[in-house]
Order: sequence, then C-alpha cells, then structure tokens
Amino acid sequence: MVSRKRLAPGIRGRLNYYRRIFSAYLTPNRSQLSFWHDSPEAASIINPDELSGYYMPFTSKALYTGPFDDNGIPLLNYHGETGLQCNPIAISQYGLGNHALFLSQGKAEAREKFVAVADWLVANLEQNEAGIWVWNHHFDWEYRTPLKAPWYSGLAQGQGISMLVRAHRETDDDRYMEAAERAFESFTKPTDQGGVSHLDGEGDYWIEEYIVSPPTHILNGFIWASWGLHDFFLATKNQQAEELFQKSINTIAKNLPLFDIGFWSLYEQSGTRLKMIASPFYHHLHIAQLDVLHRLTGQEIFADYSRRWEGYRQNTTKRTVALAYKALFKLLYY
Repeated sequence: MVSRKRLAPGIRGRLNYYRRIFSAYLTPNRSQLSFWHDSPEAASIINPDELSGYYMPFTSKALYTGPFDDNGIPLLNYHGETGLQCNPIAISQYGLGNHALFLSQGKAEAREKFVAVADWLVANLEQNEAGIWVWNHHFDWEYRTPLKAPWYSGLAQGQGISMLVRAHRETDDDRYMEAAERAFESFTKPTDQGGVSHLDGEGDYWIEEYIVSPPTHILNGFIWASWGLHDFFLATKNQQAEELFQKSINTIAKNLPLFDIGFWSLYEQSGTRLKMIASPFYHHLHIAQLDVLHRLTGQEIFADYSRRWEGYRQNTTKRTVALAYKALFKLLYY
C-alpha cells in the first residue's frame, strides 16, 4: 500500500476529487449537489427598473433542509476531506430564495432566514491580500487549477451584493449597504490587483467566478455576478456600477457564439484542447439565465440563444452526445 503522505500533491488532489465525486454521485448520501442542482427557472415577474424579488426564485434552495450551523446558516456536505463547509455563494442563494418566498407568501420565518443570511454576509466580509473586501471560501477546491483556501469569487461578490441591497431595502439597516459598497470595489479592480474583473485583449470586460491565470470565463458565474452590478445600481444609482453592467452585457452578447458548439453550450473557455462542455444542469441554467438577460435588457440575442440551447436540450441525440463528451472531458482533465 502506498502511503498517502508519499503521493504527489497533484495525484493526491485528483484522488480526493474522485473520492468526493464518487460519494456525491454514486451513493445515497446527501451532498452539496442536493443544494446546487435544482430546476433552473426565471422569475415570473422581472422589472428591470425596480429592485424587488431576485431574477430566479431559488425555491428549492429556500427550502433546503440542512445541515445548518448554530445560527441557521446552511452548510454544504462536500464529503471526503472537505466535509461540511460554509459556501458564500450557496448562503447568498439560500437568502435570496427566502427573500423571494417572503415576498410571495409573507412568511415571517422566510424573512428571518433572509435577514440571518444578510447578517452572516456582513460578519464574514474580509479583506484579501490587496485590501479588497471579499467573501472567502475557507476550503480547498479541486478546479482544473486547484484553488487554495482562502479563495474568493466574482460570483460570490455579485450574489452577496444582490442579497445585501435587498436586505437594506427590507430593513433600512445601513450595515447592509455599507457592506455592499465595500464588496462592489472588487468589480472595479482586475484580478491581479485583488479584484474579480478581467479586461481581455479586445477590451471586453469579464467577471471571473474562479480567479485563475489564464482566466477561464465561466459563463453562468459571469451572468449571475453581472446581476449584482445591476442591483447595486438600482439601489444606489452608482454610475460606475451601471457602466460595468453594460460592459458585462456587451461582453456576454459578443461572446455567446464562443460558448455554442453546435449541439450544446460550453461551461467556460477552458483553454484545453477538448473544450469544457456544460453539464445538463448548467446547460439548463444557461437557458434560464439568458431568458432573464433578455427580460432585463431587451436584447434579442439573449432570447435567440436561450431558444436555441433549449432546442439542443430537447434533442435526444444532442443530449446523449453532450453527456458522452462531458464524461470524456472529466476523465482527461480532472
């Protein structure tokens, strides 16, 4: 038997990844996937000019049954060496889902959960090495370029802001707006200066879900993060937030063809010989997100791609090819 201590870090990380994935996908144990893999849908009512409910209802996430910490904050079970963890993205989505539930049903319990999340976001906003305020993940993550704790994310920044500006609107507690203003700075700085943005060689503005070099431009994370910019503008009338949101929209619209491979959507611009295709869940999520972008901006390109990718999803042959392609990518690169 080979001692675990003698394994090279890359091999050890790969083994840990496979153990975690096996436990999550192939055993009856509850895992983080129980939280993430809901049925993506756009909210029934979206007003692009008013800060109200979030643009996706996150109903199943609002009804998450645990585990939770002592303050009612959701924990995700990643199994393996990672175990139970606070994930700021999941926490914000849980809060946004409860806010939507409160708006639709008026339940005091949902409001309490939403406010508890807002309090957690205020308490856990930290300065990174560059002095930028971020929500850190305090566990390692086996991305293609491994992420070492603490690491932060443009997606966490955007959804944290979406949570906090709604909490301020609901409670008039200035702590929430002050934290949102601090977190907003991350969008104004490039990744090499502690921020979450990247300006490519063509001048396109990207928000990076994972801060790696070279950047991978994860589509779903970019879209969700951009909604945080829009929400911050609606709450504050901050013109820089509006400008960055418009730059984000322009980048997404311009680059959508790069995420279409003729039978499915890509998860990211991986830079690998075999491109990283989206899983069925993330492909479905892209469709819902593009529907929201169309309703927020009125740009037909988003409706066109949403319909096209839904057509791919409904095609049995394309769906089967996509699954095989995804499995091959995982074997080669993870």
